Parts: sequence; C-alpha cells; structure tokens
Amino acid sequence: MCPTRRRLLPPAAVVPTVMKRIALKIDVDTYRGTLTGVPALIDLLQRHEASASFFFSLGPDHSGRESRRLSPSRYYDLATRLYGLLLPAPDIGARCADQMRRASDSGFEVGVHAWNRVRWQSTAPTADSAWIEVQMTLAYRRFTGIFGQPPHAHGAAGWRTNRHALRLTQRLGFSYASDCRGRFPFLPVIDGELVHCPQLPTTLPTLDELLTSGTASAELAIEQILERSTCDAGDHVFTLRAELEGMRFLAAFEHLLLEWKQRGYQLVALRNQIASRNIATLPRHEVVFTELAGRSGRYMQQGPAFLQPA
Repeated sequence: MCPTRRRLLPPAAVVPTVMKRIALKIDVDTYRGTLTGVPALIDLLQRHEASASFFFSLGPDHSGRESRRLSPSRYYDLATRLYGLLLPAPDIGARCADQMRRASDSGFEVGVHAWNRVRWQSTAPTADSAWIEVQMTLAYRRFTGIFGQPPHAHGAAGWRTNRHALRLTQRLGFSYASDCRGRFPFLPVIDGELVHCPQLPTTLPTLDELLTSGTASAELAIEQILERSTCDAGDHVFTLRAELEGMRFLAAFEHLLLEWKQRGYQLVALRNQIASRNIATLPRHEVVFTELAGRSGRYMQQGPAFLQPA
C-alpha cells in the first residue's frame, strides 16, 4: 500500500496541476500477436483516445523454441507454441506488413523490437559484435522496407542486450531506445563508455511478471500495477504485449486504461516523453545486468549515476 502523505496548505494556496503520463510500450513478439493482437489494441486505444508505441518483431517467429519457464509463451495459442519447432516459422514482416502499417497510419509510433525475437533473447547477452550487427541490420532494413523510412526507436526483446547493441543504437541513428528497466530517462554508460542514444526504461512491472510471481489473477495484477504507478511520482513506461493484453487479457487491459484515465493520467507514446527532454542534460547512468522477479536470465537495468573520473 502507498503511505498516506498529508500536507497542510494555507487557505489561499493553489495546488499546481502536475501532468502525469503513462507511456504505453507495446511489444509485438509473434505472428499471431501481429495478425490479431495489434488490430485489437489499435481499436481499443483509439476508442479511449490513448496513444502508444508499437515495437515489432520483423523476421521469423520461432516461438516454439522458447522455454515455457517464466515466459509469456505459456499464454500463446497452440500453433504459436509450435512455430519453428513442429511447424514452419512464419515470416512476420512479410506476412503482416499491412497490420504493421495500420498502426503507423493510425498515428501510433512504431519501432524495432527484433529480427528473430527468440534467438535475440537467448543469444544477445553474450553475442559478439558481428552477430549483433547482422540481427539489427536485418530488422532495420525490413522496417525501412515496410514503412518507407528508417526506424527511430529500438526496444530490445526481453530487455536483453549487450554493449555491442547499445553502441549500434547510436551508430544506426536511433533517436532513443527502450532496452532496459529503470526509473527515468538517461544516457547509458557501459564499460566506462557513454552511448549517445538515450534510454527510456520500462518503469512498471508487467502483467505476466506479476502472474508468474504468484499474483492470483489478471485483475489483481492490474490493481498492483495501478498502485505502483500511483505510489511512484513522475512519468512511467508500461510495457504490454500484443499476445497478452491484445488478446487473452484485453478486457483487463481496458480496465487498466480506464482507471489510469480516471486518475488523471495521459496515455502517450514513448516519443512524447523523449520530445519533452533536453537530451544533452539527461543524467548519465551506468547499466547493469541483473535478474528480474518473474523472469529467467539476466536483463539490462539502469544502474547508479555515472561519476566522471577526476
């Protein structure tokens, strides 16, 4: 529970209006999520006058090779759980370009999630620069072919990445990346090297993490997300999935949207949060790799403030 904070004001005092924003980051992991979950989310968000950022997986869907342990894949349909294992892996970008373009044409921000999401999540943390460059270049080129312009935003699949990928977000000219978990926007420092591509970290727990960690239902998980967003002042980034909140948990996500709106939050795209920042004055923070409750493996997280050596 949030501690109650009470502050006495003089009778004539005026409480300033503080803009509260939740940036919605939608990870699109699978062929089925792109085909079905993305249109459902577009309709829902438009109905509630909410914005969002869609991050697309652009190559083959190998979800059948993904471990079921601590993974959202346990909520996938049977065909998705067999893609790349017992069924051919569909090429998401080739087969779902219309659904992707619909998001952009409807005014939503679009960005790169991965080329082969499953391979990225299993390999990227320890991959060399050559492997990283091939994967990111494939995604970059496919995105450009679909949308007619290069991507400006990158959101690493599963918040799993390494120093080569961070450097490449800068070299490829991304305006920002959302590759990690953290508290507020920052410029990342890795192995003592400053990367001039700002990070907009996910600040709130995800629905599937809470369910995996023992929350009894999606409804209770939504209440925990609401409580966390209310307790922690400032802007937030909430990551959802086309395969979960866009399909099986669509009604629960709609409830979350309504509650946020009722509490005075603006529901925006990530570009809205970075547009209001002066990149040059963003704080510099080291990034660390750590475990997250409700997930397996190690993920990138915003670490301590970077202190320039004297």
